[in-house]
Amino acid sequence: MKDEEPRNWADLPSELTSLILIRLSVADILDNAQKVCRPWRRVCKEPSMWRKIDMRSLIRDRGMLDPLAIMCRHAVDRSEGGLVKIHLGNFVNDDLLDYIADRSRNLRSLGLGMCFPRVTRPGLMNAITKLPLLETLEVSHSCLNLSLEDIGHACPQLKTLKLNSSGGFWNSRNDDDYALEIAKSMPELRHLHLYANNLSDTRLNAILDGCPHLERLITDVLQA
Repeated sequence: MKDEEPRNWADLPSELTSLILIRLSVADILDNAQKVCRPWRRVCKEPSMWRKIDMRSLIRDRGMLDPLAIMCRHAVDRSEGGLVKIHLGNFVNDDLLDYIADRSRNLRSLGLGMCFPRVTRPGLMNAITKLPLLETLEVSHSCLNLSLEDIGHACPQLKTLKLNSSGGFWNSRNDDDYALEIAKSMPELRHLHLYANNLSDTRLNAILDGCPHLERLITDVLQA
């Protein structure tokens, strides 16, 4: 039996190559995979490769933040407006968020982790008002004092809201205020996960009444 010749990966059908490369990280695609050969580069430039961008694991020290922001812009550009889901780490700032919002009006899911103080409340609100189709919003490890009512009105299709901040999301307002804002402005909500110190039964019931489609509610108690 003759030994089989090694497979030339550059000769794989583009559909199969895409299924393989899409499993790589953004950094691996832009820094390595697209440089292997011309067929791979063509696949890496296809907008379908960039419908979902996950850069939350790319958390770097202060000196690496700007290169990651530039990399993110390249990824967003390659989506050609087809981006539907993006999750970002500590390199995101107001300018990058605005850049994404301007070029991704079909975005359905936005996740921000460890974004304070580079992302400000006005910066986040400015971006969100440009994303009326947003269905999922996750803000983690941030001290932003957000207006949840404004978010609800800007994103009428919001179905999942996750506010996770051991750093003190609820830093200057009463927990019940946030609960009322959710109840008043997010009727399509299905999943809610928030941190709270003292959420009253009355306000909890207000959320349940104001969000009739709610399927899952998680409230984690912040430790003093």
